Amino acid sequence: MSEIHGSKGAYVAGDWVPIEECAEKYNISGNTSGDCYRKKYSKECESCPRSRSAHSAEKKDGTYDVVVIGAGCIGGAIARELSKTTASVLLLEGADDVTQGATKGNSGIVHAGYDDKPGSVRAKFCWPGNQMFPQLDAELHFGFEKCGSLVVARGKDDEKILNELMERGRENGVKNLRIVQRTELREMEPFINEDATCALFSPDAGNIIPYEYAIALCENAVDNGVELRIRRVVKKITKDPDGIFTIEVGHWEPTEELLTGMSKWKKYLPYLLGILFVANSFHFYEYGQTMLGTLMNVLITLGLTSLFASKSGKDIKPSRFTPSKGTDLDGFTEIEKIRTRYIVNSAGCQSDYIAEMLGDKSFKIKPRMGEYILLHKNQGHKTRHILFPAPHPFLGKGVLVQKTLWGNLILGPTARDTLQKNKKTGEYEINPKVRDEPNDNILSFILGKCKNLVPDLDAAEVIHTFSGARAKNTREDWIIEPCPTEKNVIYAAGIDSPGIAGSPAIAVEVCRLLKQAGAPISEMDPAFNPNRAPIVVPKDGWRGIKAGPVGKYTNPKENVICKCEKVTEAEVIEACRRSLPIDSTQAIRKRTRAGMGHCQGDPDNYGCEARVVEIIARERRMNPKDVGTRPWPASSMLSERFIKEKEKKKFEDLASKNYQGPL
Repeated sequence: MSEIHGSKGAYVAGDWVPIEECAEKYNISGNTSGDCYRKKYSKECESCPRSRSAHSAEKKDGTYDVVVIGAGCIGGAIARELSKTTASVLLLEGADDVTQGATKGNSGIVHAGYDDKPGSVRAKFCWPGNQMFPQLDAELHFGFEKCGSLVVARGKDDEKILNELMERGRENGVKNLRIVQRTELREMEPFINEDATCALFSPDAGNIIPYEYAIALCENAVDNGVELRIRRVVKKITKDPDGIFTIEVGHWEPTEELLTGMSKWKKYLPYLLGILFVANSFHFYEYGQTMLGTLMNVLITLGLTSLFASKSGKDIKPSRFTPSKGTDLDGFTEIEKIRTRYIVNSAGCQSDYIAEMLGDKSFKIKPRMGEYILLHKNQGHKTRHILFPAPHPFLGKGVLVQKTLWGNLILGPTARDTLQKNKKTGEYEINPKVRDEPNDNILSFILGKCKNLVPDLDAAEVIHTFSGARAKNTREDWIIEPCPTEKNVIYAAGIDSPGIAGSPAIAVEVCRLLKQAGAPISEMDPAFNPNRAPIVVPKDGWRGIKAGPVGKYTNPKENVICKCEKVTEAEVIEACRRSLPIDSTQAIRKRTRAGMGHCQGDPDNYGCEARVVEIIARERRMNPKDVGTRPWPASSMLSERFIKEKEKKKFEDLASKNYQGPL
């Protein structure tokens, strides 16, 4: 039975570290990038806008050397690689936090690369990227378990596929692959289906929490000087004769005051002062001032009033923001203009829109939906490795069974193409069959496929479902190259699975291409600090921590905020004080796991979300009502947010139904 990250120890650089050794190998402190950041920017952080990092990387001439569009695992890895240099770098994200796109909604597997077509761009970067993860985790402490993967055969046809995969892996340079036979397979996986005949074993495959990985990348990049702005949706890109790009972004905030930096009474202060000055001018006229002097006073006053009033913000308009499916927030948007000489397009499912703004229509993103089911931690012991079926020739690696780093069992994903090509027009349009597929069919399909691998998994232990969109593209391979219409724009576009595995190697290649294009990134920053401390502290059961009513325990290190995941107040505070902007419980959820346990934040259990709201409001000096809370239903396929016994019975029925299609 494999260990659970954060419980009596932690995974570091692929290996398990017991809690007795965590102080030295995991809970690092002192000379970390976060410590350096706090010393340098602590005063600025007191008043910085909540949708950007504390500091600006903008140069004196108002430009940046490089702007990276998209803050998922690809954009985050590129930003961190650039932070090793002296270049001025801005990381832009359209969502309300980093890692809100494809990175958030996937399996978190660090693939080895045996599945990729030899000679493809995927094959070029997957295995090298895989080999970079132990060192990355040793520096960033996001949690990496080198658990290995098994592609399971259940007959002669599947066995042929395994041999093809092994040969493909050898062509791609993947090491340590071997076929394990039935007896050894049963020893490795006691709960595997009895009809499993053999499996392709890759010991180098690993397991991370994808959003924690991307957060670690972005945080370390910002600690080392990269500027981050969130809630910035790119609207337009133009280029002037001097070769400088202007990126127009729509910056959304829930209130107008957060855009202007002025409270309501301050907003009208210039006008009130103007009225007083005008009245005062006419008062002086009554006492002998000439009419000409009085008129000059009035004109100057009105001009200054208009000037100061305009500082409250330009072109601020009411608008709606959709951070996730089914969640629409009213607020305000202003247009910001950002100037840069080089751009990296790592915008995930939006990368084709960015390309079109640059006059390039050479590819189209065709989002492929992948739905997942998450089971209770009491099911996590039913697999020790990442279990794949023999892959489908067109739909990828198939529906898998995997223990997450934190001990849950994850099932999925599906592979449903959301767009289809209109045979008459040649244009891509919404696929109604995919859009209208009933949720129960999707759930039944996943549960049935996974029970083919592990028959003993308990479908009644579902605690959560979610989905993510993979950035499939019309070129059918990753696009890592200069933009054909603008040589100073580099693409890291259309990156689907195994994008996480390839991400660190992709980042190195993008920097090489930027340097080749003339970007000033050759000078390395001697102050670069690669080391980041983790946020979550491993627990030894309930020793040293206490759960109880709000206010009962006042020591933040003891006071438990989320009972299911044993998250302490100190961990929530630490997350709030890091270099990435936070103003929602969802952001804390991704960093500390508060609300991710089996009750999913049920207010009738412990009410952890309300507790987190109060801490965020206190730490960020916000009104509690302005703190963002978890959206519902977002991408969930559940009929109820908090699962009751009746719903659990339904999952058992859906598993036995074993729906097969169309999907």
